[in-house]
Amino acid sequence: MADHTLVIVESAAKAKTIAKFLGKNYRVKASVGHIRDLPKSKLGIDVNNNFEPQYITIRGKGEILKEIRNEAKKSSRVLLATDPDREGEAIAWHLQNFINIPEGSKCRIEFNEITSEAIKRAIKNSRPVDVNLVNAQQARRVLDRLVGYNLSPLLWSKVRKGLSAGRVQSVVVKVICEREKEIQDFKPEEYWTIEVLLSKDGSSQFSANLLSYRGRKLEIKNASEQQKVADYLQGAEYILKSLEKKEKQIRPKPPFTTSTLQQEASRRLGFSPSRTMRVAQEMYEGLELGKKGAVGLITYLRTDSTRIANTAQAEALDFIKAEYGDSFAPHTPNQYKSRKSAQDAHEAIRPSSVIRTPDSIKQYLSRDQYRLYKLIWERFVASQMAAARYDTVKAEINAGEYGLRASSSQLKFPGYKKVYKDEEDEVRNPIPDMEDGQPLQLEKLIPEQHFTQPPPRYTDASLVKLLEEKNIGRPSTYAPIIETIIKRSYVERQNKQFVPTELGYIVVDLLTQHFGNIVDIGFTARMEEELDLVEEGKMNWKEVIRDFYDPFNADLEKAQDLIEKVEIKDEDAGKECPQCGKPLLIKHGRFGKFIACSGFPDCRYTESINEEAGVNCPICSGPVLALKSKKGRRYYGCKNYPECNFRSWNKPTGEKCPICGDAMVEKYNKQGSQAVCQNPECKHRSESREHVVAH
Repeated sequence: MADHTLVIVESAAKAKTIAKFLGKNYRVKASVGHIRDLPKSKLGIDVNNNFEPQYITIRGKGEILKEIRNEAKKSSRVLLATDPDREGEAIAWHLQNFINIPEGSKCRIEFNEITSEAIKRAIKNSRPVDVNLVNAQQARRVLDRLVGYNLSPLLWSKVRKGLSAGRVQSVVVKVICEREKEIQDFKPEEYWTIEVLLSKDGSSQFSANLLSYRGRKLEIKNASEQQKVADYLQGAEYILKSLEKKEKQIRPKPPFTTSTLQQEASRRLGFSPSRTMRVAQEMYEGLELGKKGAVGLITYLRTDSTRIANTAQAEALDFIKAEYGDSFAPHTPNQYKSRKSAQDAHEAIRPSSVIRTPDSIKQYLSRDQYRLYKLIWERFVASQMAAARYDTVKAEINAGEYGLRASSSQLKFPGYKKVYKDEEDEVRNPIPDMEDGQPLQLEKLIPEQHFTQPPPRYTDASLVKLLEEKNIGRPSTYAPIIETIIKRSYVERQNKQFVPTELGYIVVDLLTQHFGNIVDIGFTARMEEELDLVEEGKMNWKEVIRDFYDPFNADLEKAQDLIEKVEIKDEDAGKECPQCGKPLLIKHGRFGKFIACSGFPDCRYTESINEEAGVNCPICSGPVLALKSKKGRRYYGCKNYPECNFRSWNKPTGEKCPICGDAMVEKYNKQGSQAVCQNPECKHRSESREHVVAH
């Protein structure tokens, strides 16, 4: 037997990075993910034998496993260095059984970052495979298989082939459907606000907002009420009741967890959760940085903790003092509390070395890698910096029986905002120095009509936030859940918002009626809590499965008899088949709607549905179509393609940019929609327009 140690990881990229840090006495091999799993062709769970999983070797892994086994035989020691989470622990357990490493052997190592120090420290602290972690992973896998492989065939027989139902994905579709119903049922209500321009002496004007009447919150519901209030205010005497000056501090936000990284990358970079995780995985496993070779740029990306290692915190503080000055470092290091439900197994997501600034390695990174690394680096550095400080002024003003308030804030010391710009806190409304009882002069009344807005549709960011708050799934599952419900055509992305399809409504209504627990948020959250208890060794995983399966199986047997066949009727496409002349129909297929000949199977003519967007192409003036990418994402293209190659992820306005002549497209923000030039070199944009409520 050779005198070297075999280290097994999941990916080739990770193996390459780790091999660089270990000497000639180590060999590093990659399992390329899981080596064993439940079979795809059948349930693979013996429900009559206490839910024993029937694992098989994954097809195509034969050569890899042969290499690993041969290398293991030649090695004096085998270390399993799979990812530090439930999934990684399960892969390590399967590898342990495959190589026949004795149970209880200290063969498992884990590290939160791929650096020389972290790996060498992990090797010194090897441990046995944690069976509780493995059981928590097995429990989730078996639960999801029992739901998916029993409910999906039911949907095939009652609705149509190719559908799927999942323990967590069905809850997410229900949440999106319920929000859409709220929007449809919403009835906008009129209300008015009145802004008042005042001055101390006729020169130094400032604005105040009308808030109260006789000490109670004021609500102005229509134009006649507004006019009555305005008439009173025109003749009122304005007196300063109080003036309060304070210094306000705003602490930096904590470093990223998986959830907050997905949310912020969606808001700031326009990344979907799956794109964020893919790019973060590349940076965690290691990227080539010229002569330095492969380097792991960030710590482990699947985490719900905001904790930071003492060494990383000390390095960050030294960097901040050297780069920005002592005043930008806090008096005592910033500490952050993780969420109550956080497992806190790892650190927060941070750069493996804060000295490795984004611009110093930009030349080695792709555009996506650079932008995401910059976001992670800036958020981490900011989280270790001093608070931003503002000088604030608040003036309470009486106008007879009405109360008004004027507010102002001005940045005094940027603190962490020097590095990480978050929401704007400055209110530029200079309020002059005044004494209590000071009479003020009315300059202008500015009444404004508004209408209440419906709750917004979920975006990637807001949906991930909801899943975390409601304890639905785990951060590592958010991205695949969202991709699955889009792929199954249960929801669509429109203007970066999730909209349920007719199919989504049908499936959710059916599951709600017959399998209430499956689509109940509270039930799903309790299941997550029980999986956490399995991980802690406080519950038996097979008992968790039994408690779920018995009532679920009873519901399943009832549903087979009670659910009637749901017929999704074909719609008339309003035109004839170009091949046989029979009417064309809009049909529902596995990948969404399409047009087909009513003469099927004699005539097999089909075409995709190209919905007109209602605007003309900014290049050739032809009609613009709303199209779908292979991943279900909506985009816009000219009907005259390929003669005209106009394409855009955002809906065009039909106008050209007055600055550079490129297409103007619609983009959405919190204030409403905005026309923006799609040329990244041109910064031209129009003013935001308020969202229009559909009646």
